[in-house]
Amino acid sequence: MRLILVGPPGAGKGTQAVHLAAHYSIPHISTGDIFRANIKGETELGKLAKSYMDAGNLVPDSVTNEMVKDRLAQGDLGNGFLLDGYPRNIGQAEFLGDVLATLKTPLDAVLELAIENSEIIKRLSGRRICRGCGASYHVLFEKPAVADICDKCGGELYQRVDDQEDVIAHRLNVYAEQTAPIVEFYRNAGLLKVISALGDVSEISALAISALGN
Repeated sequence: MRLILVGPPGAGKGTQAVHLAAHYSIPHISTGDIFRANIKGETELGKLAKSYMDAGNLVPDSVTNEMVKDRLAQGDLGNGFLLDGYPRNIGQAEFLGDVLATLKTPLDAVLELAIENSEIIKRLSGRRICRGCGASYHVLFEKPAVADICDKCGGELYQRVDDQEDVIAHRLNVYAEQTAPIVEFYRNAGLLKVISALGDVSEISALAISALGN
């Protein structure tokens, strides 16, 4: 199974990626992992990416594309792969298509986790993190026994800056402008499968596997 997972921030892509990769016995390839591996390994691409990041700039597509190309050429992808966080725009999608054509490993499907923005804001803005141990809670779905106090270590719970509603709204706008167009790109290619991202983890995993046909 050669699969791309797409969806807005807060849709649960990371969680579903782990379950689907295990189900299909394929590597879960995230751009974050690729960046960390290249930077830690001090590859030429890693050094280049780090230079942009250290300067507070976005890593350009040309560098990200080459990192993904290198990863897809590695020898552990005999059963396929699951791409999470890439491609993020049409240019990256076109580059990926060229790479896979060269490798003679076409995509089997692109799975979209569909969810309304209002639900995403509710999910993310309610998240609270412990300053002491890093445990995660939610003001609606996973409350601590005592408000604003961690059950595990007694630390103070706080809201991360990127979980504030205005920041979430900005992230969703960026997704709509830059990444959402790839959904139509893959729909036109006949590869798109769409499932609801509402429900518990096992329910969504079952929907995904059913949509993918096995």
